[in-house]
Amino acid sequence: MTPFPCTACGACCRHVDLSEQTRFLDRGDGVCRIYDEATRRCTEYAHRPAICRVDVQYQTRYRDQMSWGEFSALNSQACIVLQQIS
Repeated sequence: MTPFPCTACGACCRHVDLSEQTRFLDRGDGVCRIYDEATRRCTEYAHRPAICRVDVQYQTRYRDQMSWGEFSALNSQACIVLQQIS
């Protein structure tokens, strides 16, 4: 598997309220409670939740439904949408 092409823009971290799977991370304004807006980095990156790990989500939930390339492309498209609403 090639690594997911994350640009570390933080768009997914600034919109955790938009998905049922990530709402538990919302600090009340749509931004993830473990996201540092000043550095644009996750404060718990090494120990971040499984939902924040694209490769883990693929392996545990989607590998029987689609290829890694398809899953990666779908997630990349979601990134673009989130960047546009930021």
